[in-house]
Amino acid sequence: MPSATPRLQGFARRLLALEAASVNPRGTRDSAFRVCEKLRQPLSALAGVAGFRALLSRALVLANGEVRWLKAVRIDAQGSLEGLDEVRAGLSPKEIAEGETVLVARLIGLLVTFIGEALTLRLMQDIWPQISSRDLGSEMEKDNG
Repeated sequence: MPSATPRLQGFARRLLALEAASVNPRGTRDSAFRVCEKLRQPLSALAGVAGFRALLSRALVLANGEVRWLKAVRIDAQGSLEGLDEVRAGLSPKEIAEGETVLVARLIGLLVTFIGEALTLRLMQDIWPQISSRDLGSEMEKDNG
């Protein structure tokens, strides 16, 4: 499967930046983990915990092909990511940012594939109201149109 598209990676970077700038009440340091956590609840309601785990697992497998260190990341029974703390010491901030971007871009790409652009857009806007429909729509239309 081809790598995550530049447009999806750009949108993923936007989500990661929003999370990095937000208050982090749970103590999770990594933006990708917070993005996935924010998606976990509504997607688990839509597809069940097993469905969300399957979707995130597929995104992680696809991202592993582009960013090897992601192989150390696991998904727990509830669908949360874990394991970055163990590999963090050996990675540069640039390597971490690249892995987070690819993982989130892959997850967004799978969402568009499975639930469609309109529902993905609505879901993203429910979670991140500061994203405009024009911004997200234009990103998705160019990749999937």
